[in-house]
Amino acid sequence: MRRHQHETPSRLLVVASAVLLAASVTACTPGGAGPSASSSPTATVTAAPTAPSPTATPTPAPEIPGGDASANLERFTDVVEGVWDAGRSVAGRDYIDALVDAGFAKDAMEVTFDRTSVDDPADSIQFSVHIGTECLVGQVGPSVRGPITRVLPELPAENCLVGETRTIDW
Repeated sequence: MRRHQHETPSRLLVVASAVLLAASVTACTPGGAGPSASSSPTATVTAAPTAPSPTATPTPAPEIPGGDASANLERFTDVVEGVWDAGRSVAGRDYIDALVDAGFAKDAMEVTFDRTSVDDPADSIQFSVHIGTECLVGQVGPSVRGPITRVLPELPAENCLVGETRTIDW
């Protein structure tokens, strides 16, 4: 093969690598067995046999340690700070989903609205987890200096947050 002046050894290596990569990607396409009979492959790639993968077992949600809110304040605070640090979120769903992922019961949670009655972003939101007769309560937003978490007693109505809360229906 005659090499043109502008083709360097590294350029040929890049082209050869691209051809091999394309062939291996085509061979590994799900549902496909590689190129169709009518195409002319540039390279044949044979995959080495692999051991069968074990059946994936779903990871159970972590259990909440202890039975009271005080024993869970550190875990609650870690989750809240993690969501806040990831993007200064003032979206209640972000905190509820993260708390559920950490093992807290969604049906024991409350959250305030993300937007005001005139559809402006909320200055802050609150969310809670009701545990026994206590509540883990968090607050975040631009009007507070950073995430705030506390253990507070449940309210007389046996809930955690004052005022109207949104339905957690996701």
